[in-house]
Amino acid sequence: MKTVTFFILSLISSFVTSIYAQKSFDVLIKGKGEPVYFFPGFGCTGELWNETVEELSKTHECHIFTFAGFGDVAPIETAWFSTIKEEIIAYTKSNKINKPTLIGHSLGGTLSYWLASSEPNLFKKVIAVDALPCSAALMIPNYNGEKIPYENPQSIMMLQMDDAAFKGMNAQQVQFMCKNQEKQKVILEMMNKADRKTYVNGYIDMLNLDLREEIAKIKVPVVILAATFPDKATVEKTYQTQFEKLPSVKIFYAENAAHFVMYDQPEWFRNNLIVNLN
Repeated sequence: MKTVTFFILSLISSFVTSIYAQKSFDVLIKGKGEPVYFFPGFGCTGELWNETVEELSKTHECHIFTFAGFGDVAPIETAWFSTIKEEIIAYTKSNKINKPTLIGHSLGGTLSYWLASSEPNLFKKVIAVDALPCSAALMIPNYNGEKIPYENPQSIMMLQMDDAAFKGMNAQQVQFMCKNQEKQKVILEMMNKADRKTYVNGYIDMLNLDLREEIAKIKVPVVILAATFPDKATVEKTYQTQFEKLPSVKIFYAENAAHFVMYDQPEWFRNNLIVNLN
């Protein structure tokens, strides 16, 4: 494993800001207090959490992750998602970080379930933002765990897209994932910068992860801050079905919010996050 490097970027007031770099992610650290990990969703960077970290870094040591292939972090070869997971465990143990709370959006939330089920005693709590244990079950009718190969027609087509077509596809998707038009621009900027191979194959990694049985191993509290788009009844049914093996999960639903809950309902999100973090 690559040696973890550490250097101080700046000392501002009582907050220390620093960066750790590993093969599959970079981590920006801000603030002091109980540790919290922030995992962005697919295609996004740690910038996703800027407003949240601005508030929580006053009372917590915030570790803000950006994964390989996104933002300015160099891509890695497959297996992308499992490498991230294993290196986060190593990062936590080697730096003796005491029971951090995991906060993850979308793919970052799924990663949080995976970490908490794999290492039941390493973390304090999971707070997931609109994240499922099995994304494929939401997208593939009658999904029963079959693996999707990297070499498939849809992936090949996406790898061959020119930049204009790729950006157009992202723009169309973001309209459905975020109601806040100003924040749509922020999301698009992050997604359009992604390494194309990571974007395509990493998404397959996420779809091939089915944690519906594994979540039964989670011992720590799990809280979900969920969107209600397209409608609350459908969303509630989806969560109830996917979390049958973890009935202790607590789910709070944000009205009039699409996938990027922190952008569509920022005050609701901030209040519910703080209440459930403490």
